[in-house]
Amino acid sequence: MEYRYQPELRSNRYYRRHNSSGPQAHAYPLSYDTEMNIYRYVSYRRFLDDWFRARKRSNPRYSHRLFARRAGIRSPSLLGEVIAGRRNLSPTTVEGFISALELRTGEASFFADLVRFDQATSAARKNKAWERIAASRRFRSARPLDAGMMRYLSNWYIPAVRELAWCPGFMAEPRWISEALRPRITVAQARDALETLHALGMLVEDDDGIRPAETSVATPHQLADLGANNYHRQMLGRAADAIETVEPDERHLCAVTVAIPVALLPTLKAELDAFQERLLHLCDARISEAEQVVQINLTMVPLSQAQLSQEGPRSGDAS
Repeated sequence: MEYRYQPELRSNRYYRRHNSSGPQAHAYPLSYDTEMNIYRYVSYRRFLDDWFRARKRSNPRYSHRLFARRAGIRSPSLLGEVIAGRRNLSPTTVEGFISALELRTGEASFFADLVRFDQATSAARKNKAWERIAASRRFRSARPLDAGMMRYLSNWYIPAVRELAWCPGFMAEPRWISEALRPRITVAQARDALETLHALGMLVEDDDGIRPAETSVATPHQLADLGANNYHRQMLGRAADAIETVEPDERHLCAVTVAIPVALLPTLKAELDAFQERLLHLCDARISEAEQVVQINLTMVPLSQAQLSQEGPRSGDAS
């Protein structure tokens, strides 16, 4: 999987890289309907932009100043600043915006959750906000693939089950799957994996039984970034656990600590990407012989600050 021009998550075996970087593009077309369906959105800023454009279309005299008056705020420029991403909403201004938008109770709560999701300052808070958003039945109805794709990326066993389906003897039976994975998962988790993969079109049934399918799911960057981070966190956790739980002859650990010029970073990233493509080619060439699912992680992280001086870290940096 990888993100290219627009943040698209692809299950194609040749695009299984999970990369949280890339251009930020919108996966859904603009809507200028006067009746805005807030449950189609994962970005409250995008919703505000579409809402204002729709209102302006139906009433050319409608303005940022009028919106500010109805929201009970002094600054007529706040709406534009928020839409552009230059300002955030406070709890007080959230209530004012809800009033100006004339949102009903359920819509108001959903709007507040979108704000929390966008403005969360940690992965834990962002995931908590996402859980509230995904719990909305109307959101799941409006955007079923988004919720499924986040489950896929945020639970290590779901990609593992999809790859397991390449192996001869695979049984799409929750109890069999729960015992086949390492570490074992619950029957409920295995059932959730099967349901998610079928809903996303990543597993299909034909005359030969259940098999993986090549599919493409476009996902907004707000979810793509969080999902990719969740994926890496889950898979690195599996690697860390394997140090204690997997015998040395079944795993391979390779690491090196080096000092480099910062200018070399792009070259090293390109080398890692090329190496991953080579590994995927080797695996894909023998997919018909698949017997086991493994996870291969390639990581590079800084262990010091850049541009150190003899006096130590730059002023203002944590010691």
